[in-house]
Amino acid sequence: MEQGFFGRAVGQTLKAALLCTAFCLLAEALFAVFIKAFTPSYVVIACVNWGIKCLGCFLFCVLCIRKERAVWKGMAAGIVACLITMLLFGAIGGGIHLTALYLLELVVCAVMGGAGGILGANLRKE
Repeated sequence: MEQGFFGRAVGQTLKAALLCTAFCLLAEALFAVFIKAFTPSYVVIACVNWGIKCLGCFLFCVLCIRKERAVWKGMAAGIVACLITMLLFGAIGGGIHLTALYLLELVVCAVMGGAGGILGANLRKE
């Protein structure tokens, strides 16, 4: 491995995670308008939140992750994005409420990020 690999890997991972976080914040803000208008149940809100996070992890890993070790970089980006959004939503919502399902959310975001990393690496003609 060359000297700059670690720096590029961290840069790609953070770029994907931060873009995913920004996407989640924007999508959740738009969804909040829907929540105010229609007052859906907690289950619907939780499912939409999961869907937004999974879509963001997959999409931005496809866009940001490059060839070498794409699965691991994508998985790391998914986990980091999930952790950052949890902290930000906790700060916005008034507290962090961890449940057993949060571990499952971390795993799902990691899998979606890894899948996005694989797809993004295979679609590039570098």
